[in-house]
Amino acid sequence: MDAGSWATFVVERLPELWLRTVQHLALTGASTGLAIALGIPLGAAAARIPWIRGPILGTVGILQTIPSLAMLTLLLALLHRIGAVPAVIALTLYALLPIVRNTITGLAGVPAELIEAARGLGMTGQQQLLIVRFPLALPVIIAGVRTAAVTGVGIATLSAFIGAGGLGQFINRGLALADTRLILLGAIPAAALALLVDFAIGAAGWALDPRRLAARGSKGVAVARRAALALPFLLFGVGTLGYVRLQPDITIGSKNFTEQILLGHLMAAIIEDRTDLRVDRRFCLGGTMICHGALANREIDLYAEYTGTGLTTVLGRSPSSDPDQVFRTVRREYRWRYDAQWLDPFGMNNTYALTVRRQDAQRHGWRTVSDLRASADELRAGFTAEFAERPDGYPGFREAYGLEFGQAIDIDSALMYDALTNGEVDVIAAFATDGRIAALGLEPLIDDRGFFPPYHAAPVARIETLRQYPAIRTALEALAGTLDDQTMQHLNYQVDHHQRNPRTVAEQFLAENGLTTQ
Repeated sequence: MDAGSWATFVVERLPELWLRTVQHLALTGASTGLAIALGIPLGAAAARIPWIRGPILGTVGILQTIPSLAMLTLLLALLHRIGAVPAVIALTLYALLPIVRNTITGLAGVPAELIEAARGLGMTGQQQLLIVRFPLALPVIIAGVRTAAVTGVGIATLSAFIGAGGLGQFINRGLALADTRLILLGAIPAAALALLVDFAIGAAGWALDPRRLAARGSKGVAVARRAALALPFLLFGVGTLGYVRLQPDITIGSKNFTEQILLGHLMAAIIEDRTDLRVDRRFCLGGTMICHGALANREIDLYAEYTGTGLTTVLGRSPSSDPDQVFRTVRREYRWRYDAQWLDPFGMNNTYALTVRRQDAQRHGWRTVSDLRASADELRAGFTAEFAERPDGYPGFREAYGLEFGQAIDIDSALMYDALTNGEVDVIAAFATDGRIAALGLEPLIDDRGFFPPYHAAPVARIETLRQYPAIRTALEALAGTLDDQTMQHLNYQVDHHQRNPRTVAEQFLAENGLTTQ
């Protein structure tokens, strides 16, 4: 990646970079402010009442030990919503420990003789706290706030996983597309933002230092002190711009892999071309249940789903090899249970395919999945986290074929193809429409027991949205049957191998096939 191409790449994405940066600031600022409002009173109470100190520190300490992704997922399940609210709550809980601990430490570190002097002047306990102890403890408390805020900038990158935006959106997409440029586009500004936040809060701490407040200084010093004090408020205030935008008419979601992002852009582009609606692209939301939950909770209006996934993962039904029956079932059940409508499929069947290296298949004579039985206990398998747990994934596969691999590891979908090519794993559960299968010389094995159900992709939309905007149905019907397996492989390959922008690839496909006027 040369400097010229990197600069061009950044310039092309400057509007979105600005949006994601201010969103990141808003998430960090809101959570840090809430943590200050909660943490300082908790710390003050713990410093004043010794017997509650242990429980308070223990509780905020336990919150800090919960993995951040687990915390976000847990809040997602409890609140039944995606976006900024669960992200801010999670970031607030993580920020409590340094603020509470430093408040206790700062208040406990005030010299005893000063407290005695305050008592001698007739100050009440509250006056001692507000006039003597807090001002002297302020530098230590602000150090805790700096730690909390900088940590929050880092953890906020994970908020994109649940649709909260921020710079993690680029990192999430980069991981899904194996695109280093996107990862850097999120990681470098996030690092710079952490330094800027640390500087801004440190400047405010300098302005509030009681030793400097007590000392007389020039008028210029006074102005500098006021400017330093306003800096963090100005910085986090800018972040609110990330959420003060024109509200979109509809929101389209996607899971976090290449094909889903492409299908999301295809649907968004054709709707924008054939209607006057504003579309919000909320992509890379994570797995199936996050997207489905967002649809059911009216936080997105539509996304692309696969019939087999809807049947087994969402509806909890047993796999079926009859594509028409599967489609009829998911269409009927989604309408009844979730007030959602399956529209006509795009055309391709992105089923799972147990895949090995071609040279291994030729050497061992592997053609079908059953051929692996003799050497399964010696093979290392790499599966996505969803495949490892889904009933139409590894658990059901083991039962259907009566074989279990010697080692099965979780691996991101964007990395598993390279892991197989590089010999780090021997078998993967590839996606049949992934262009990297042919490009990397891999060999899908025949599902000779017909275990994997059909996975025909189709738009799934809220019925309320379709009633409100009937033009959406008309626009999406134009995509029905336009994507066969080979076409989808080609589009995926353009993104995965040539690292082209998924939006550009999608819009070019629509224009070349006369589906849009762009």
